[in-house]
Amino acid sequence: MKKQLLLALTLLSAIVLSGCQSAQTEGHFFHDYLVNPFVKLIHALGEMLGSYGLAIIVITIVVRLILMPLMLNSMKKQAVMRQKMEVVKPKMTAIQDRLKAEKNPEEQRKIQMEMMGLYKEHDINPMAMGCLPMLLQTPIWMGLYYGITISPDIRSHEFLWFRLGNPDIAMAIIAGIIYYVQFRVSMQTMPAEQQQQMKFIGLLSPVMILIFSVSAPAALPIYWAVSGLILIFQSWLGRKYYQTHPPVENATK
Repeated sequence: MKKQLLLALTLLSAIVLSGCQSAQTEGHFFHDYLVNPFVKLIHALGEMLGSYGLAIIVITIVVRLILMPLMLNSMKKQAVMRQKMEVVKPKMTAIQDRLKAEKNPEEQRKIQMEMMGLYKEHDINPMAMGCLPMLLQTPIWMGLYYGITISPDIRSHEFLWFRLGNPDIAMAIIAGIIYYVQFRVSMQTMPAEQQQQMKFIGLLSPVMILIFSVSAPAALPIYWAVSGLILIFQSWLGRKYYQTHPPVENATK
């Protein structure tokens, strides 16, 4: 999972850097079919709402609603995973105790293989967490970033205490904190073993958002902050729903 996330972030950085020139030049695919429509959308919503900042918030809400089925499906899988983990917990605890007590490296490897066999037998993958929602948002991030870059009126628009086209450290910190809180809330829907595996991402995701936001136009941390708030609510709602409506899938094969 760590390798998948790092690969996704690397691809995102490469696409953003390679698209810089084509994003600002008419006649290029990237400009004509992604950035320019995005600028027009922000303009249209901004004129309707009286604020380009509010337009970005509306776009964020729509994006999160579109991605909601993917998130609910992920939460359903996590609920099924919890059921499976409860079934195999006695065997898994016994294997873990043997692993801790064993000092011989060769025997430790055999016990670890036994644990992997137990996971395979019950179709358990503690690292199951797709990058698809993040990748699907990549065009939105890019359209927003370059849309601000090529549109002077959006770039200079004042919203709250800052201009949309200027970096704002306070907004960057807010976005990072919200995404960390969002991760902590989402962790509550995961089995304990999966939570241990996901600690790395719990730190990497908000840190990367903070790093990007510090130097990016403030419009981007607005998108991430609002997106994070919606995800917190969706995570809480999904957890409550699956507590009272557990998935009907079998916990074991």
